[in-house]
Amino acid sequence: MSDENAPVEQPNPSAPPPASPPSGDVTSDDKLWALLAYVLSPVVPIIILLMQDKKDRPFIKLHNMQALVAGLAAIVILAVIAVIPLVNCFLPVIGLLLWIVLIYWGLQAYNGKEVVIPVISDFVKQQGWA
Repeated sequence: MSDENAPVEQPNPSAPPPASPPSGDVTSDDKLWALLAYVLSPVVPIIILLMQDKKDRPFIKLHNMQALVAGLAAIVILAVIAVIPLVNCFLPVIGLLLWIVLIYWGLQAYNGKEVVIPVISDFVKQQGWA
């Protein structure tokens, strides 16, 4: 049996092209800066804000602002825990766990994914920072 007489499907010209990822022009440099922003937050995000060529790139801007807010939130959480008696003995463990979460988000960004951090992602987008 031959499929010579089978109709050939023509592409539908009215159909929209397949959606490309929102970060179609993301370079490996962008991914590296996003990773560093999460892992070394809040220091690297502040440095990125001072770098004119980096802070305006959409992928870096999104992850940088999320990393900055997440890093500052981690510092506030650790400061509050530090003054609570009987809980402050777990401060190093909690700090390490928070840093591991930041590393995980950084690796997700390095893989080119948009990281959705509960509360923080919505806050950053509502403020127009990303």
